[in-house]
Amino acid sequence: MANEGDDSGISPESSSSRYMVVRPERGGIRDLFRFLLTGNRASAAKFFESSDEDVVAEGSLGGGRRGTPDHCARYLIIRPENGGIRDLFRFLLFADRASASKFLQGSDDGVVSEALWGGRRGAMPDHRWVIFVSIIFRKIISLFAKPMEWIGYLFEFLLNLLSDNGSLLGLLYNLLRVRVIMPERGSETFISAIGHLDGRIDLYETRAASAGRTLQYELGDRDLMDLCMMASKLAYENEKVVENIVDHHWQMHFVDFYSCWNDYQKEKSTQVFIVCDKVEDANLVLISFRGTEPFDADDWSTDFDYSWFEMPKLGKVHMGFLEALGLGSRIDTSTFHNLLQEKEVDNKTGEKTPITEMVEMSAYFTVRSKLKSLLNEQKAAKFIVTGHSLGGALAILFVTVLVLHEERELMERLLGVYTYGQPRIGNRQLGRFMEAYLDHPLPKYFRLVYCNDLVPRLPYDNRTFLYKHFGACLYYNSLYSEQKVNEEPNRNYFGIWYLIPEHLNAVWELLRSFMMGYMYGVEYKEGWLAVLLRVVGLAVPGISAHSPINYVNSIRLGRDKTIRMSTL
Repeated sequence: MANEGDDSGISPESSSSRYMVVRPERGGIRDLFRFLLTGNRASAAKFFESSDEDVVAEGSLGGGRRGTPDHCARYLIIRPENGGIRDLFRFLLFADRASASKFLQGSDDGVVSEALWGGRRGAMPDHRWVIFVSIIFRKIISLFAKPMEWIGYLFEFLLNLLSDNGSLLGLLYNLLRVRVIMPERGSETFISAIGHLDGRIDLYETRAASAGRTLQYELGDRDLMDLCMMASKLAYENEKVVENIVDHHWQMHFVDFYSCWNDYQKEKSTQVFIVCDKVEDANLVLISFRGTEPFDADDWSTDFDYSWFEMPKLGKVHMGFLEALGLGSRIDTSTFHNLLQEKEVDNKTGEKTPITEMVEMSAYFTVRSKLKSLLNEQKAAKFIVTGHSLGGALAILFVTVLVLHEERELMERLLGVYTYGQPRIGNRQLGRFMEAYLDHPLPKYFRLVYCNDLVPRLPYDNRTFLYKHFGACLYYNSLYSEQKVNEEPNRNYFGIWYLIPEHLNAVWELLRSFMMGYMYGVEYKEGWLAVLLRVVGLAVPGISAHSPINYVNSIRLGRDKTIRMSTL
C-alpha cells in the first residue's frame, strides 16, 4: 500500500493497481520471528501476497527504506559522470542493476527499484527513458561546458563592443579614428546577452505615472506582473547595471545584490537582488532571483537534473534547486536534512556547531536575514518574490522553506510569488503542502507560461518522478491570449501529437518578429539577436519560446490580464 502523502502508489496514468494481502495462516512462529528480527524475504513471502516485489519491500521490509530508520529522508541522485554509453544503454534496455548503480545513488534499494521499474516489474521503461535522456543531455552539456563559457564570454564582449560604439558602422568609424570604446565587464554599461535580446528597461507603469495617476499595486494587476517580469529579466545583469536601472529608471530604492554560495558546485553561482519601492515608509519589498543563463552549463544541467530529496512532511524536492539556495549538497546528503530542519549539527561528532561559512553565504539564509531586517524597518511593507526560469524555481522554493521553517511573521507579510517559465520543483505532496499556505484566503502564487516554452515542462512528470506544478497557471499562446489553467498544454513537451504544431508555431513566431514593430509600436520591434533566436526555434521551439521577450510581450499585450485579488 502507498503511504499517505506518497505519490509512488496508484497514479492517474497507470491502469494497473497495487495491493498487499497479509496471510497469517501460511507461516509458523519461527517464520514470524525470522521476519520480525532479520527481515527475511523467504519468511515474509509466507505471510504476504502482493502485486509486485516492491510492495513487499515497502509494506513489510522497511517501508521502502531497507536498513534506513523511519525518521531519515529518502533521496535519489543521478550521476551522469560515473558510467559510459554502453552502461547507459544496458540500463535503458535491460534495467541492468550493475549499470544502474553507476548512474543512480539512492537512500535505499526501494528508491533504485522505482527508478528501474517504476514500482512495477515488467512495466514499460518510459521512466528509464526519461533518466536516459537526462543523462545524455547532461553528459553533452558537461562536455561543452568550457567552450560554452568561452563562447558566452566572447559573445557578450562583442555585443557590448558593438553597442558601446553605436553599431558595426560606428565601430569601423572609431577604428579609423583610433577611438574604439572598449567594454568593461562589471560596469553599469556592460549588458548581458539577455539584456541585448530585449533592451526594454522601463516599467509599463511609467505611462500611468506620467499621466499623473497614483500607482497602487494589486496582486494580479498588470503593473505588478510587469514589475516582477522586468525584475526577473534585470536579475541577469551585474550589480551596477541593476542599481542604475532601479534607482534612475524605476525611481525605486536599490537595497543589495548578492552572489551566493553553491556548496556542490563550489562557487558563487546563485544571484539575487532586493529592492524597495521607497527609501522610507516602503509598501513593497521585491526579491528577484537570477534564472538560467544562456551560456552557463551548470544552470542548464540543473534544469535537466532529476535528482530529488524527500522529507516526510514536505515531499520530494528537486535536489539541484535546494543546492542553488545553499540548503545542502549531494556530496553529503545529511546536510539537506540538517539545513531544512535548521539543525546546526556536525555530522562527524553529532554535536551542535555554529552555522558554517557555507551556510552564511547561502542564498536562502542571506536573503531571509536581510528580509527580516527590512520588514522590521518598514512596518507597512509586504514582500513579493519573483524570477524567470531557474530563478522562478528558486523564488517559490524560497517561500516553501520559509513555510517549512515556520516563519509565520514573514509569511503574514507575503504579498505574492510571480514566476515566469519556471521548472517544476517537487512532487504532488509538496504542492498540497504549499497550497494550504498560498491559496487561502486568496491565491498568492502565479506561474506564467508562454506557449511552447520547454523549461516549465521540466523535470518530467510521470509515474516514477511525479514532478508536479502547483499554484495558478496563467498560460499565454502565441497570440498573447491568456487562459487560467491547472496545467499548461503538452505538459511533458515531447508529446508526439504536438510535434508538428510546435514547429508550425515557431514559423509563425519568426514571421511575427518582423512585424511586431508595425503591429504594436517601436518598443516591440525585435532586433537581429531576437530574430536569430527565432531561427534557432525552428529546430527547437521550446528554446526560443523561453526567451524573456515573450513574457514581457504577453503581460503588456495579453488579453484578460487583470485578476483582482488584494491590494498592497
